[in-house]
Amino acid sequence: MSNWLTELWKDIALHENQIRLGGGQKRIDSEHAKGKMTARERVSALLDEGTELQEIGLWAAWGMYENEGGCPSAGVVVGLGRIHGRLCVIVANDATVKAGAWFPMACKKNLRAQEIAMENHLPIIYLVDSAGVFLPMQDEIFPDKDDFGRIFRNNAKMSAMGIPQIAAIMGSCVAGGAYLPIMSDESLIVDGTGSVFLAGSYLVKSAIGEDVDNETLGGATTQTEISGVCDYKMPDDATCLKTIRDLVHKLGPYKKAEFNRVETKEPAVSPEKIAEIVPPDRNKPFDTYKLIETIVDADSFTEFKKGYGQTLITGYARIDGWSVGIVANQRIVVRSKQGEMQIGGVIYSDSADKAARFILNCNQKKIPLLFLQDVTGFMVGKRSEHGGIIKDGAKMVNAVANSIVPKITVVVGNSYGAGNYAMCGRAYDPRFMVAWPTANIAVMGGFQAANTLWQIQKSALIKKGKEISAEEEKAYLDEIKAKYSAHTDVKYAASQLWVDAIIQPEKTREFVSMAIEAANQNPDFEEFKIGVIQT
Repeated sequence: MSNWLTELWKDIALHENQIRLGGGQKRIDSEHAKGKMTARERVSALLDEGTELQEIGLWAAWGMYENEGGCPSAGVVVGLGRIHGRLCVIVANDATVKAGAWFPMACKKNLRAQEIAMENHLPIIYLVDSAGVFLPMQDEIFPDKDDFGRIFRNNAKMSAMGIPQIAAIMGSCVAGGAYLPIMSDESLIVDGTGSVFLAGSYLVKSAIGEDVDNETLGGATTQTEISGVCDYKMPDDATCLKTIRDLVHKLGPYKKAEFNRVETKEPAVSPEKIAEIVPPDRNKPFDTYKLIETIVDADSFTEFKKGYGQTLITGYARIDGWSVGIVANQRIVVRSKQGEMQIGGVIYSDSADKAARFILNCNQKKIPLLFLQDVTGFMVGKRSEHGGIIKDGAKMVNAVANSIVPKITVVVGNSYGAGNYAMCGRAYDPRFMVAWPTANIAVMGGFQAANTLWQIQKSALIKKGKEISAEEEKAYLDEIKAKYSAHTDVKYAASQLWVDAIIQPEKTREFVSMAIEAANQNPDFEEFKIGVIQT
């Protein structure tokens, strides 16, 4: 049934289908003509039949690098998928996009893939097909801490952690990029199309005057039968992918975190009803309790401190059988214990205090946390400041920052200012962070930002003795709001990798279950400590 949310998703899906074409049909045909699969075809063949990739960073680099012709999905496909039932991280260079060259966002996206593998102890599969660093932008990708070299450092760290890494060289693998597959546990190379070397034939000629072709220099025969650099010589892409599946199937057992899980129950309210619960206007209130009913197993929600700090909902629940602690912004106007009306979506002192205590409880009990963000920030004004809102907000932020259990964040609507931080935004290390197409991430809303900036500008103009007409004021406000809206749009957030993916609201429950399953593969917890908190 069509509703406002499905119509909104159509726009997202239209863009995503275009992004998935990579460099376009002409480039896809060119790869096929070489006897190669495309990156997405390789990933599909690698996964268990009937399963799909939970893609991470599909929108990465959207709207960027336009002077270079664009770089759809940052030229690399990343996601979580099942191989013989086992959840794995998959990274596949897209050779249809600038021959798989590494742009700055490609590096950031690869590092995010490795971070997911490391945090959750998931096997990681690299399908390598890259021309190396995009040289015109080498200064933005090469030398810094979180640039290209960090990837190889992570290879070494993951190896020490016992995280399986398998790499397949299915096309070019040049220069520094050659270290990635060879620092993996095992490497495969496809005969005729795969090659790996520190310097290609042109650079070799330029550097030492030697004439040699790329196949002799670093093709499959050379690297498996002469140098011994690679472990498996594969006749084609299909055989290579089948061999990777066999290797994953033979991986040994692994420990689990043993998060609490029982038999699943369907939600009391169908996720298809979300469009009837959440209004199209993100500034209008709605009852978050009803939204929670579409995500959690029926009759599983046990609320913590229900009557206190009511602009935040905290409680224990089950999602697909998994035990989870939920922290969610309540969007309806509520009445405080003193009888004062409190605005929905705003975090007050009592709400922050309650959330901090609940987060500590979940850490004590080893229960994963789910944050449902629809927050406009902390309450401001004289009453709040006198009541110590900064102190109570800092208490909540401290609890989120020091939390050791897996944190999963879903941005439902607004995600503004320090509310983004307190509700476990990207800076607070959620294992996974996704957004609905209704999401907005910014320091403050466009209306508030425009008016704040205008007040500053207006004050300066008045001091200079300038009179401002109503038309001038409207034009200024409209200009600021338009620019601000473009940068707060969920597609922009996804392009920057502030969120891992834009998901359909009705698939929230499915995504959270997969995220906890991934986190369950890491049994290693730090000791839970909390810093200095003002009371």
